[in-house]
Amino acid sequence: MNVVELLNVCKLYKTQYYEVLALSEVTLEIEEGEFIVVMGPSGSGKSTLLNIIGCLDKPTSGKVLINGVETSKLSDKELTELRRDTIGFVFQTFNLIPTLTVFENVELPMIFKGIEKKKRQKRVMELLRLVGLDELADRKPAEMSGGQQQRVAIARALANEPLILLCDEPTGNLDTKTGLQIVDIIKQQNEERGVTVILVTHNPSLQDFGNRVVKLRDGRIIDVL
Repeated sequence: MNVVELLNVCKLYKTQYYEVLALSEVTLEIEEGEFIVVMGPSGSGKSTLLNIIGCLDKPTSGKVLINGVETSKLSDKELTELRRDTIGFVFQTFNLIPTLTVFENVELPMIFKGIEKKKRQKRVMELLRLVGLDELADRKPAEMSGGQQQRVAIARALANEPLILLCDEPTGNLDTKTGLQIVDIIKQQNEERGVTVILVTHNPSLQDFGNRVVKLRDGRIIDVL
């Protein structure tokens, strides 16, 4: 079953002075449980592709289906619910809330979903144990290393048991050893829970983690390996 389908997707950014075609006629199908690595030089459209799959941006033309649902037909409220319930996000810059503890950062998506407190607390500790941070639940992000913060971000992304995990340069701010540890955690979720992973990276050493490698250049898919 395809959990992501893109059909002739284009994304055009316009300003008063110029136009940028970030994606051009992109067609791609991703099956449930795949691990897709997306590669390409800066400006090739990688992050735009991820944002459109994650319903953070809308295509200028073409169709996007997430778990069989055409996103262009959804209201803003329905798109928010789709992101909350179906998609987890891991970003290069962690995007943790600095005033919240580790526990509270991981708990937040479940609060938005309306999960009762007792279930939230149990789930948070399960996730923190998964990423090896259960003893640091009361710390604030500023009190942690970059690798620890990224592990918190992964735990938060998994809070609502997403079908799809979108990772935008998740190792970009980390040293090589820590970066590989982070990808190992992501790969574990792919293999053990069947989470579909789409990972954008500049790092060629991460290609081996994927079932397929999608190569972009100038907004177009130039190869799928």
